Amino acid sequence: MTKDIDGLEGRRILTDDLELPLGKRTKLYRFFEILPGLLSYSMIIALFIFSLISPTLGAIYLLIIITITLVKAIGVAVRTVQGYNEIKRAMRVDWHQRYADLKIPHEKFEILRGSSSNAFDFDEHVENLRMLSVAPKDYPNPDSIYHAVIMVAYNEGLDTLIPTVEAVRDTEFPNERIIFIMGYEERGGPEIEQSAKKLKSMFKDTFYDFILVKHPDNLPREIKGKGPNLTYAGHYLAEYVTKKRIPMERVIVTSLDADNRMSEKYLDYVAYEYVVNPERKRMAFQPVSLFMNNIWDASAPMRVIAVSNSFFNVINVKRPHLLRNFASHSQPLDALYEMDFWSKRTIVEDGHQYWRSLFHFRGKYEVLSIKVPIYQDAVIEESFWRTVKAQFVQLRRWDYGASDVAYVGVRMVDKKRRKMPLWLLFPKFWRLLDGHVTLAAMSPIVAFGGWVPRLLNFQSRELLTYNLPATVSWIQLFASIGLMITVFISLKMLPPRPKKYNKIKSIGMVLQWILSPLVAILYQSAAAFYAQTRLLTGNYMEKFDVTKKVVKK
Repeated sequence: MTKDIDGLEGRRILTDDLELPLGKRTKLYRFFEILPGLLSYSMIIALFIFSLISPTLGAIYLLIIITITLVKAIGVAVRTVQGYNEIKRAMRVDWHQRYADLKIPHEKFEILRGSSSNAFDFDEHVENLRMLSVAPKDYPNPDSIYHAVIMVAYNEGLDTLIPTVEAVRDTEFPNERIIFIMGYEERGGPEIEQSAKKLKSMFKDTFYDFILVKHPDNLPREIKGKGPNLTYAGHYLAEYVTKKRIPMERVIVTSLDADNRMSEKYLDYVAYEYVVNPERKRMAFQPVSLFMNNIWDASAPMRVIAVSNSFFNVINVKRPHLLRNFASHSQPLDALYEMDFWSKRTIVEDGHQYWRSLFHFRGKYEVLSIKVPIYQDAVIEESFWRTVKAQFVQLRRWDYGASDVAYVGVRMVDKKRRKMPLWLLFPKFWRLLDGHVTLAAMSPIVAFGGWVPRLLNFQSRELLTYNLPATVSWIQLFASIGLMITVFISLKMLPPRPKKYNKIKSIGMVLQWILSPLVAILYQSAAAFYAQTRLLTGNYMEKFDVTKKVVKK
């Protein structure tokens, strides 16, 4: 499939059959859509079946699952500490200076060669300078790199939007080489249009350009979601830079939600990695998403979820093989242009972008960790119960990433569509499937599974069955060591306590973790089951339910 963009003088987008299906699926596609939910439900049902056959068999099945969970919990604790320390070290680096060093690599290499430092990636920086010195034609001129930041919005107010633009303005990268695009939805109504015009009047002289792009409602073959808005803005950007004679391969595009606040170091860090990596076109750059903007204002259950999701991103700093596009991320414009930008048919366009890019580049694609944060909002609505609902809606949308199992699965079994070795794709597919099944099934099994063999075999006198609940409790107690590490690091990651809150609020930041088991079941597991059940039954989620951004005064 090919598609032209008007005004680009015959240049082509090669989409390579990358888009998701709309409407009726093939039988093979339906099989893979059903698979995550089928396995998740089967894991729980299997405990009952094994326990009915034999209490010992049920107990052994449960202990295997809990042991796997315990091992993962230990790994999570270790990776949390390592990831947190890595982020701290990366945040201490003067990325603006390192990026400036690339402009005169030979001189800087001669100064730094032979020296030693415990600064983050210092030796790699010296080696990068050496490489640029000996092969300058293989690397772009740092002064030729532009950042294009696309902020998408639906109905967010200026209290949310202004700090996001200000954070981009306050980065250390030169504003005169930042193109800011606000992509807003026509369906957001006159309020968002007024906000967009207000922002343009405030920041029109701040960047290389401040561009407003209104995404029309009800375009054909699109869901109502963030992906179509991003893609529409991306098409406009491609035309814009062509008219300005800015090469696409010199433009790095960053997608931002309306509530995102990027680190002042982010754009320099991304530009640095873009210049020094020869495979730059086949890369995405992933910051650490931390849901900390309004963490002090959020209610306790939402704080637990926000910090837990933040830790998931911290952990992935030390698990590059599991790193995927998530929320805000950056990619070169020429790569995005070739693959027709983001998907217009999924509500999880960020995670799906990884698979879309992987297949477009025939397996030669990498997500590089940018170890500085982009801060996002925890969920807050006007009332507690509306917040409770909004949080579940957000999580079920994220968990609908299980839809990628079918997208990847059908390509895995079809050699023509796979476009990469099976040995390379299968481990990625397995981790994708395992992650969604584990998210749904593990929490309820660990929480209640210890009682199933005993209650279904009440008269059994087998010692293993009788002591199983106590055994599981002791294992859970041991696993709580990891939770204590999480609590400790969460306190260190918190932004300063606002003056409107007293010290009692700080105590609540510790006591909130009592809610962890409840939150894991009622939110994480339930949302995953909800999304997988929708896929299993063919009741697809094709509308992006926007999480409302409420700013507490």
